[in-house]
Amino acid sequence: MNPAILVINKPVGITSHTVISKLRYLLGERQMGHCGTLDPMASGILPIMLGTAVKASEYLVDHDKRYTATVKLGISTDTQDTTGNVINVYSGELPGFERFAAAAKKFEGRIMQIPPMYSALKVGGIKLLNLAREGVTVERKPREITVYSCVPFVNGGEFCLDVKCSRGTYIRTLCSDIGDELGCGAVMSALDRTEVGGFTKADAIDFDDLNGLPREEILSRAIPIEKMFSQLPEARLQPFYDRLYSNGEKILLKKLRLRGEKGQLFRVYNDARGFYSLGEITEKDGNLYFRLKKLF
Repeated sequence: MNPAILVINKPVGITSHTVISKLRYLLGERQMGHCGTLDPMASGILPIMLGTAVKASEYLVDHDKRYTATVKLGISTDTQDTTGNVINVYSGELPGFERFAAAAKKFEGRIMQIPPMYSALKVGGIKLLNLAREGVTVERKPREITVYSCVPFVNGGEFCLDVKCSRGTYIRTLCSDIGDELGCGAVMSALDRTEVGGFTKADAIDFDDLNGLPREEILSRAIPIEKMFSQLPEARLQPFYDRLYSNGEKILLKKLRLRGEKGQLFRVYNDARGFYSLGEITEKDGNLYFRLKKLF
């Protein structure tokens, strides 16, 4: 199977692993993985890496994301969403939309966020959610995240947010923090991921439609892995240097027709394989070299 990305629109009520299991059955392939887990209560974009594209998972996870979240004011839970145990109910008059919108806008920009206990982050090698299920709460250090935009709107009488954010942002924590800012508490009652790494629902196949599609048609909707790296400059090496590079040799940069700085990544092509790897500029003893970073 050629390395590629299949974008699935996951519905509410199933796990990300369920999507993988279904695709393995339909495609008859084992080598695949997903990027950016979506909880059962969440829907939306779930990129599936096919074949050796799984090697690129770390790069897609690092991309910015966009979500639509529904917020319920007046309650707080231990999970910061409606699946958890209620720990407080506000008895006063709930804020209107204008106050909600003003509070939400305060969380735009670079902010510090404390990860929730119900998360896959590890402390001492143990996932926080496993500790939380045992009733154990541990101190978590705030982490810097970026909320590029947080746009409040009303949908069917419910308060919602359209959030563009960096990796590591917990939307349910954002909802909870907005509730704390308002003094009434809040939880996330629905979540839909609408974009990740440049992929949107326009690129996606609805999970519920998979059963009606033949294997060839499903694969025809797969997106070449190189689209993930379209923002990177392209590199094509002369055959002699391409062989050295492919074998893991680092090549003095000034011998190549490349320009860049230490750490710069390139999409590497050759006539036989097309796009086949990521290359990186490295430095040693004051000299710049070009070497293979990831082979697909």
